[in-house]
Order: sequence, then structure tokens, then C-alpha cells
Amino acid sequence: MERLNRIQILSPAVVNKIAAGEVIERPASVIKELLENSLDALCSRIDVDIEEGGTELIRIVDDGEGMLPEDLPLAVTSHATSKLRDADDLFRVQTMGFRGEALASIAEVSQFRIRSRAVDQPIGAELSVSCGKRGEIVPCGIPQGTQIEIRQLFCNTPVRRKFLKKAATEFGYISEQFSRVALACPRLQMTLTHNGKQVYRLPGNQQLRERIELFHGSALVEKLLPVETAHHGIRVWGYVGHPSLHKSTRKSQYLFLNGRYIQDRTLQHALNEAYRGLVMVGRHPVAFLFLEMPSDQVDVNVHPTKSEVRFRDSQLLFRMLLSTLRTKFLQSDLHSELTIRQPLPSSLDPGTQQRKVELDLVSWAKTQLEQQVRQQSQPEPIPSATKAHWPAPPGTAATHVASATATIPPAILEETDPTPPPVDGAPVSEASPSAAEQEDECSSPVHTGLHVEPVVPLGIPARSSIPALQVDDCYIVLSTDQGLTVIDQHALHERVLYERFRKKVLEERVEVQRLLVPLTLELSDQQSAALLEQQELLHQIGFGVEEFGRGTLAITSHPVFLGYQEIETVIREIAEKLEGNDPLTRRDLLDSSLHMMACKAAIKAGQRLTPEEIISLLAQRELVDDAHHCPHGRPTALVLSREELDRQFGRLGA
Repeated sequence: MERLNRIQILSPAVVNKIAAGEVIERPASVIKELLENSLDALCSRIDVDIEEGGTELIRIVDDGEGMLPEDLPLAVTSHATSKLRDADDLFRVQTMGFRGEALASIAEVSQFRIRSRAVDQPIGAELSVSCGKRGEIVPCGIPQGTQIEIRQLFCNTPVRRKFLKKAATEFGYISEQFSRVALACPRLQMTLTHNGKQVYRLPGNQQLRERIELFHGSALVEKLLPVETAHHGIRVWGYVGHPSLHKSTRKSQYLFLNGRYIQDRTLQHALNEAYRGLVMVGRHPVAFLFLEMPSDQVDVNVHPTKSEVRFRDSQLLFRMLLSTLRTKFLQSDLHSELTIRQPLPSSLDPGTQQRKVELDLVSWAKTQLEQQVRQQSQPEPIPSATKAHWPAPPGTAATHVASATATIPPAILEETDPTPPPVDGAPVSEASPSAAEQEDECSSPVHTGLHVEPVVPLGIPARSSIPALQVDDCYIVLSTDQGLTVIDQHALHERVLYERFRKKVLEERVEVQRLLVPLTLELSDQQSAALLEQQELLHQIGFGVEEFGRGTLAITSHPVFLGYQEIETVIREIAEKLEGNDPLTRRDLLDSSLHMMACKAAIKAGQRLTPEEIISLLAQRELVDDAHHCPHGRPTALVLSREELDRQFGRLGA
């Protein structure tokens, strides 16, 4: 057996095939490289023609500066470029391409033809390359610009060709690359054709918002918020989605650096942090953001496809983007608007249908008022519950009317959150109800623990003639300036409790209840160890946790705002989160734990509220920092606007 040389120099053909494997993954990779070359040629129009998902034909025509005949062989030579002169130029790259390897790699694995005519040249030139073998340069008659035609991609690398997906899937990848360039350059006139059918025809000199609408539709554009900031020579501008606009993947997050589409973890992390608590876990916000900065502040030569970059000061960008987005959200109305996609089906004519609706509403209101009168005429039993918890639902009544003219008990309007002195020098304080409080709990009607600070809440007067309806013991419906507002009582109370709990934790004044008999929990060894490692944080939120034998923990105290029956559930959920594979920061764990406790302590769907409790909950809605979302990012309320109501009732244009 002949012994192989341990080290040998590869032939240019093998080198180009290796480079093609890094740069040219699929037809969409070819589209990306060729579109970037056209941009560098300062074109104003690009036409893209595709057949069979790019496996049979890729043709790109631009009206850029073009090339001289003698430059064509160099264009398909590896590491030949017009964009660099020395190594220092790598740190001030201002073009899309710069390595000089894309065309050479493509020509090595396809039937390649390039035709180009430079400015002020009377005639163009053509060069064909068949799987790396060059032909002769011949003259041709074409308009100014460059035309590149690629047939039979990966014809000499059948293994790579087998890895390609169906033509429709490959064209989907191509369309994605096309849209990225189109969004980055709204000034460009562009067309995309597949199998003879024109898919996109984009006019030139568009605004970014107009181009976004062409690709993503008017419904998405209507929910975009403009953002812009500039600091230290860096400008960030573009559009981000309203928190009610979110996707299951990050594909709708478009980040551009000096006109180049990029993927950057720092910027994505800033987006996630800005939307924390506004978007549900597992959902991703929408963004079209453009960064403009000096080329010497970023290194674009860190990835084969140049999709990832390295910033000189990534933390500055993180702070800029995070601050800009949070400021924008504070200045914006983040309520979620409800839109009825289709009117209720009916065989009646509009006039008869409207009259029927009016009669149904009168009948419904009459029934609800009669039920309310009957309920008020019956003696109300005193519930056996404490102020810190909501009473169990009394029955199956579907709708409850609470007029804001109802008398609010003094206990609800009084300050009920005194700060007790620290116990044993610890930051966590214990709750010891006084005799007066115990007497009050036994002698007066018991409510839900919804307490309002002694200030007049903005937007909700102390007395109002506008009723609020509780529907299905789950939703609260009332009229507001925005229209008809439907509130999820659990989501809103969860937000109220979360912000209250978090404030107490940060101020180190959590009230705790010590257990006379500790609650023991059997957990896995890994869960027990993880919880014991977080004893300090658990103590900070009111839980006393001690080891009680192998795999067993003793819970010695709990925060008073969490019912005894919820202790085990919360501790086990925290243990499962600590046991997970995703690394958690202290802040993540604290927020997650507060989310869980607020969710467990909040009123539930299906729980009947008294009129006073409804009024109290609405009043506290005005006092929280973000009344539009629960801690998990779900909306707390939906608004059916007057315009939408008029449209559904056929009043528009009347």
C-alpha cells in the first residue's frame, strides 16, 4: 500500500470547492452574494430570474457600473478583489463584499456565464466558466451593467445537490434573501421571477414603511412604532412592533448594519430585554432596525457569509437600543385593540338585524337588572376568608353589574400596607395581625385583599354613573375613552400583585408568615441541591428553606400574600426551573418566582367579584406601571373601538 504524504498542497480546484462549501450552502447563498455585488456596483435596478428553486437557473441583471473585459477573468479568480488593497482595509470595510472568493466558488460548481459592460464602453464582454474551466472572452452587446447566469448549480458535487430541498422550499430561502436586500435598500427597483411567473415587482425610491408593507402586509405595518436615536457617532433608527405584535420565531427581526443584514446576539438580547413582560414567553417581537456607525467600530470579517459581526463596544449598542425602546414604550399607548374579522352571520337584512340586536340588548339588560335586584334583596352571608385571599366563587352566575356609585367600604380605601419594623435585624419582616384587624375580619363584610392607596386614581373618579359588568365571572367590561374595554380579571390582578410584590422585595420589606409546623417536600437530589444553593434569594422573597434529610426540604416560612395551599406548587415550579438546561441569572430567577407567586395569588377566571371589588381592581389598574400586560406578556385588556362598533352595526357612512 502506497504511503500518503502527511501534508500536501491542494489544487486550486479543490480549494475553490472547499470555499464553495463554506460560502455557497444553497441557491439562496448564491443570490445573497450576487445581490451584494450588484449593490457594490452602485446599481439602481436589479432583476432576479429563478428556475426550479435556483437549481436549474439563477440569472441576475443590474444596471451598475459594470466591468472592463480584462477584469472578467479576475472576477472569477479566488481572492481577487477591487475592494481591498492592504490588511488595514479589513477594519474599515464600506462595501458588501470584500474577500473576492464568491464568484470563483460559484463558477467552480456550476455552468457559469458573466456578461458586463462598463461605463463609457461601446460594447460589453462575455466570459463562460464550466465547473472551473474558463472559456475565452468574447464581445457581446448588452446595456450598461452586469448580467450573471448560473445553470446546474452543484453539477459536479452531486452529494451537495442531494442535500437540497424541494424547489418550492429552496425558492422560499431565495425570497427571504431577496426581501432582506429589498428592505435594506428601499431606493432600489427590483423584480423577482420564478419559473416565468413574476413574484415581486418593487418600484424604486420607496419609503421603508412602504416596502415593509409590500412584504408583510398593512396589518403588520399598522402596529409598527417608529424609533430613532443617535449617540457617540452611532445612529439607530427604524420600526419596532407594538407588544401585541409578536411571532413564534425571530424571522421577523430584521437588523441591518450600514446596509448589511446581520444577526447579532447582543442586539437580539436588547430586544428581548426591552419587551420583557410585554410579550409572552416563547414569543418574539417584530423589528426593522438600522444601525449606522463608522466602519472602524465594527469587524465584519468574522463569519464566512458575513452575517455575524463583532462590535468594538457592544455594551454601548445594547444600552442605546434598550433605552430607546423602553422610552418609546413609555411614551406609547400599549393597549391591545380588538378587531372583529367577520360580522356575525345572519339572513336578515341590515335594518332588521340592527333592530333585532337592539331588542336583544334590551332583553338582556332587563334580565341582568332583575337578577341583580333579587340578589341584593337576599341577606349576604359573611364569607369565612381572610383579607389576603379572594373568596371562592359562590355559584354559576354569568354576568355581574358593578356601578361605580356603589359605596366603597372604608377598609378598601385605607392604607393597608404598613411597613412593620424588621425582626431580628433581618430584611424580611413578619406579619402579626392586630386584635383590631382580627375583630374587623369577623365583624365586617370580607373582601378580596384588593387595597387602594389613599390617592385619587387618575382616570377613574371616586363616583361614576358608568357601570362595569363582570361577564362569565372572568371578564370585566366597561366603557372608556378608547371604546368598549374588556378586561381579563386574572391577568390584571396578576399584574397588580406582581408589581406590589416586586416593590416589596426590592425595598426588603416582604411580610412573612412563619409556620408552626414546617411543610416538608420530597424532591430529587438535584432539585434539593439547586434550591439550597438559592436559599438567599428564596429568603429575599419570603421563603425559609432548610435541609430535612436527603431529598427532603422543610419550608419554615412563606410570604403572607401567598396562600398556604400554594406554597408547595410554587416551590416545586422554582425547583423545576432551576433544574432546567437553560442558565438562569439571579434577576431571571427572581422575576420568574414573582411571576409564579403573583399568578397563584391572583383571582382566578370563574371567580365572582362584588361590585366593590370590581371598583377597587379598576382603581388599582391606574396605579401600576404597565396596566396593559400581565407579567407573562399576555394582554390584560382588549379595546373594541367606537369605529369598529360603528362598522359592525352598519353605522359608517350613514
